[in-house]
Amino acid sequence: MYNFNKKHIRTGFIAALNLFAVTLSAQQKSKIFEDYKKDKTLLPDFSYVGYHHGEKAIPNVTNYKIFDVTSFGAKPDDGISDKTAIQKAIDAANKNGSGIVFFPKGRFLVNEDSDLANSVISKKGHIVFRGSGSGTGGTELYMKNALPPADPSKMWTVPPLFIFGSSGSDKKIGEVTQAVSIGKFTIKLNTTEGLAEGDWIVLKLLDNNKDLIASELKHNKVEPEWTYLIEKGIDVKVFYQIKNIKKDAVTLFAPVSYAIDPKYKWEVYKFANSEEVGIEDIAFVGNWTEKFVHHRSWKDDSGFTMLNIRRNTNSWMKNCRFTDCSVAATIAQSANISVLNCKIDGNAGHQAINSNGSTNVLIANCVDEASQWHSFGSSHGAMNTVIWKCKYPSTTCFESHSSQPRNTLLDNVEGGLMNGRAGGAKENMPNHMQGLVLWNYKQTNEAVKDFEFWPSPEVFEWWRILNPIVVGFTSKGTTFKMEQLGQSESIGKAVEPGSLYLAQLKLRLKMIPDWLKN
Repeated sequence: MYNFNKKHIRTGFIAALNLFAVTLSAQQKSKIFEDYKKDKTLLPDFSYVGYHHGEKAIPNVTNYKIFDVTSFGAKPDDGISDKTAIQKAIDAANKNGSGIVFFPKGRFLVNEDSDLANSVISKKGHIVFRGSGSGTGGTELYMKNALPPADPSKMWTVPPLFIFGSSGSDKKIGEVTQAVSIGKFTIKLNTTEGLAEGDWIVLKLLDNNKDLIASELKHNKVEPEWTYLIEKGIDVKVFYQIKNIKKDAVTLFAPVSYAIDPKYKWEVYKFANSEEVGIEDIAFVGNWTEKFVHHRSWKDDSGFTMLNIRRNTNSWMKNCRFTDCSVAATIAQSANISVLNCKIDGNAGHQAINSNGSTNVLIANCVDEASQWHSFGSSHGAMNTVIWKCKYPSTTCFESHSSQPRNTLLDNVEGGLMNGRAGGAKENMPNHMQGLVLWNYKQTNEAVKDFEFWPSPEVFEWWRILNPIVVGFTSKGTTFKMEQLGQSESIGKAVEPGSLYLAQLKLRLKMIPDWLKN
């Protein structure tokens, strides 16, 4: 049983840094990365992911008022539900404007027979949800009963037990008026009224122009069942924080990651978000005990959905465990979230931890021992997701759950590679648009000859990934249909730099940040 502490964090990141510093005699120097240093368009830029773009350490918050759940009526290990008391503690912290919702050691019951079938919700920022360790002898939040689905015929509609969200709604500001290329920081709007420095915005595009679709699919063809892409079109939603405003020019803290052409309707909304939310040192334990069957029932797919972080920015989850659950955690419509040192174990369920419609999410040093049907991954328009130093068994694969995710880096990931675990309804395919990168990926299941990322419908109809970049891939002998890859290098042997994420971060900052070194 994991009991995460500073030693685990330090050991994991030191190991990663050691890998990054491996000598060239052991690994081949990547020509693709050397070329990228001269031409930044050759690879997506993943260096802005995570809490404050990776430039700051996740804080050890000690200056917030503490809201101990036992002061609101919770009592561990007494066999009585603590759900109402936990919600009261959260409400008090929200009303205060900040706070540490603290759990001492022990087992707290959060969805018993006597409880209302609803979620536990926090809607404000500057909240830390902190336990006393996720391993043996720490804090366990036990979910006895599944929550009911909003619609039993829609197997994904069970709400999460815990929701960390935001109040308010997005407000339309205007439209982008000039073209912006990938990597640039400044956009021009027809109006900036209602915006201020430090605000977060959403850049939105939804357009079914055939030329726009063709420009992204390149030589690949749209299939008639992909009705969302055909009828609604290219769907992009990306989240940015404003650095400064000068008249109609808005400069962002992170670069534009999708080329903007004003002949398509790029809209700008002020984003209603919470910030500086942390979830730490807690075991979230469900009661999913059946053998999982994909899409058999709502209980299989989402009955024990533990946690959802939504509409959050510059926030984090670390040192948590998810046991016997359908879905561990989803990072939805958020930006710059770090998920560090988390574990999924127990009975296998549906999903591990994924970035869903979010921007610049880092999932690092996590392990899926349960072999969730879909392991760590991205979905629903996620942009710039980094899955770094994560592991899952040979019996599963990364998630790529359709609805147009882009720019996903699997960096030093170890686990299976198979075409049946991406996910997503057929009408929402492809599974992944441009920008999937496998960098020093270690495949642990049996070798596959001529593995396909874009098979014909006659071969397999549920797996379509656009032109992935595969570098330093190692396996038991897997080969690829090379014409389906965007770029490839050193298939069969790991490359230097050992980590693309670290190398890009160092290239941008001219250093490795102290939070990684220490």
